[in-house]
Amino acid sequence: MKQPILIALLSCATVFVACRKDHDTDTETPVSPTEGTREQFTLDSIYLYAKQIYLWYDALPDYTTFNPRQYATGSSVLTNYEKELYVITQLKTNPSTGYSYEYSGYAGTPKYSFIDDGSLTGGRRGSVSLTGTNRLATVSLTDKGDDFGLSLSASTDIRIRYVNPNSPAALAGLQRGFKVTQINGTAVSTSNTSFIESALNSNSISMTIEDNNGMTGTVNLTKSNYSTSPVMKDTVLTAGASKVGYLAYSRFSVLSSSQTPLENAFSKFAAAGVTSLIIDLRYNGGGYTTTAEELVNLIAPPSLKDKVMYTEYFNQLLQDGKATILKQQTYLDANGNTVQYNGHTATYADLDYSVSGNTYKFSKAGSLNSVKQVVFIVSGNTASASELVINSLKPYLTVKLVGSQTYGKPVGFFGVKIDAYTVYMSNFYMQNANGDGDYFQGMTPDIAASDDVTHDFGDANETCIAAALSYLAGSGRTGVATTVTPLIHMGPTSFSGMIEDRLHTK
Repeated sequence: MKQPILIALLSCATVFVACRKDHDTDTETPVSPTEGTREQFTLDSIYLYAKQIYLWYDALPDYTTFNPRQYATGSSVLTNYEKELYVITQLKTNPSTGYSYEYSGYAGTPKYSFIDDGSLTGGRRGSVSLTGTNRLATVSLTDKGDDFGLSLSASTDIRIRYVNPNSPAALAGLQRGFKVTQINGTAVSTSNTSFIESALNSNSISMTIEDNNGMTGTVNLTKSNYSTSPVMKDTVLTAGASKVGYLAYSRFSVLSSSQTPLENAFSKFAAAGVTSLIIDLRYNGGGYTTTAEELVNLIAPPSLKDKVMYTEYFNQLLQDGKATILKQQTYLDANGNTVQYNGHTATYADLDYSVSGNTYKFSKAGSLNSVKQVVFIVSGNTASASELVINSLKPYLTVKLVGSQTYGKPVGFFGVKIDAYTVYMSNFYMQNANGDGDYFQGMTPDIAASDDVTHDFGDANETCIAAALSYLAGSGRTGVATTVTPLIHMGPTSFSGMIEDRLHTK
């Protein structure tokens, strides 16, 4: 029987005593010392889990050669654990690039894997940045925020990149595209971004704003807790004689939070008789695969029912049931309760990691049945579950990308508890029905277009939206817009998806 489990919200029993046996070779040879400090045992455990459940486990040397305890340097233990994880993630080389699969271009930071000490809210630690990849505000994957609720962009001037619905910024009437001329009485420009970032990290802020009609005013914002929606905008546009549904979607939050706003938007599209969609994922760093599947099923026609959407491929040890270290990870149901399985308390070793058990199929959702083609607006912040949606639809619908190269994250996680931490190391690789999934360097857009922060979401004059509408109206802009080699140095993703929350017992 399949039992759901929220991997992202695990509260398993603490695990910090390292495994003693070499389970890879089924021998009884000790592979780690039986004595040591708590930090040393935790370092051992990170290595030993990676040796069995990491997607690229085969690249790890034996315990003695790797020597996990060399990272116990006396400084911050979390920093030491992150150093070890980084080294683990750099061992497997991608032959297409000559770099490791998890090379980010940022020293010490893997492209995908990370450790959560309980302080993360759906993304990695990091300060506000106007130019880096960490552009998302501190909204969790349960759509809870604790900030001003806006992000700024520094290009030729300072503009509001986006505003989270129901946030202090939204309640003050701020919108994407508004120009910021002063913060706390100081004139701002691209030359004083450090001052801006510092101000955004404070608890209150005063901003002088020029709206899209040239009107100016001052707003005062105070950080507060709020519940928001991942749907930033939905509207119906026109391309030639056709109706086009436009959706700006910011993150694949838990299905219980995302489902209603998504279904409401698609009900509006169905009522309007749309035949094409523009799905704006330019700031969507991913999230839950369950929610990604919901969006795919809302887009897909009923004719795709029971056809393969995508498959998750775990490493061979997991597929063969030989990742015995997972016996130390207690399996909890969605309510946080243990589960009895074959006469014992279930552990992660009892879960089904087979190909057949992790192949997901279409099951139509909603009443929109007339979609013929979909244009996705993308950027370097488009990652993980966002790319999964795009890739899953490609075998069946006309799919085009407008914008810039996506992040490139065809892998996902489940979390394991090690001492006081939840470790997310890449656990599975995803392919669509055609067996395509090799987009570690991202997806190249069919039509290159810049992120136009001078216009709001849903504005037909915004550069990316205008390019999408032009294509949908039949302008002939269908070819690949660039021959530039995809970037490799993409940095760590802002969000930590793709999080799998549907693993089930065998």
